[in-house]
Amino acid sequence: MKAIIRENYGNSSILQLKETERPEPAQGQVLIRVLASGVNKADLHLLTGKPFPIRLMAGLIRPKYKILGADVCGIVERIGPGGTQFKPGMEVYGDLSASGFGSFAEFAIANEKALNMKPSGIGYKEAASTPMAAITALQGLRDHGKLKTGEKVLVIGAAGGVGSFAIQMAEVLGAQVSAVCGTSSVSTLQKMGVPQVFDYQQKDITSIDQRFDLIFDTAGKYPLSKIRKLLEPGGRYISSVFSPSALLTGLWFSSISDNAFGGFLAKTNQADLQYLGKLLEEGKLKPLIHKTYTLDDVPEALSDLSKGRITGKLVITI
Repeated sequence: MKAIIRENYGNSSILQLKETERPEPAQGQVLIRVLASGVNKADLHLLTGKPFPIRLMAGLIRPKYKILGADVCGIVERIGPGGTQFKPGMEVYGDLSASGFGSFAEFAIANEKALNMKPSGIGYKEAASTPMAAITALQGLRDHGKLKTGEKVLVIGAAGGVGSFAIQMAEVLGAQVSAVCGTSSVSTLQKMGVPQVFDYQQKDITSIDQRFDLIFDTAGKYPLSKIRKLLEPGGRYISSVFSPSALLTGLWFSSISDNAFGGFLAKTNQADLQYLGKLLEEGKLKPLIHKTYTLDDVPEALSDLSKGRITGKLVITI
């Protein structure tokens, strides 16, 4: 099979399209013929090995995962021993981050629990763009941010992969949504129905005269000493960006105020995949796809993602 492979940590220039052995599903796994894969910032972190703590799980000196790619949508090709949930020919989608990654290839291995049936009426590209980013948005707002109906939420980095799902998910959860993005994405978010969009390139958002019950930060560019001023009494700040220094600062601010500050890493599960699938089928969640690439263009896609200014998700079609 063809796959995008790397042997070391580095930038997108080290990625190569090569022929490699097709993997075989083990106990509780399935082999998927990949039709599309989403691109995430997690792929960049694994590619570069930065920030350094990521190497504790991905390989200290040399990368543990040679084929990147977590989001996947495809067709079940083969079932491993003991497999009971799926059958060959079924269309599935999911997140391979707990299965060893590998969706930047013609075939990939997935644990059964990392998959769900592809939502009906939804294209392969749309399904592939959803799992990691949408689950991060869902768990960040619902589970870690404790967002309640009627509360005011500010989504920072609202034009990115996670952010573009978060503004929709916040509305599904009954919140009053405000968004922060760059100039090039303002009109897109307004067309998506976001009531209030702040352009960070035109205005310092830390100086606005508004307060929010929850700030969901997917960018991590503002110091907590400034962003905390935007919280209501008892308000919460939650970030999907890994930052040891921000974590320590958040613990300090949490201890000296009635606000709560925290970060998290999302964990894919079938229940959340099913919930997202239902929202996709009902049209309450619509993936925002910035650009589509082919498998041999994965290096270009990751290079583009590293430069920023992406509105929504990048998708690879196989």
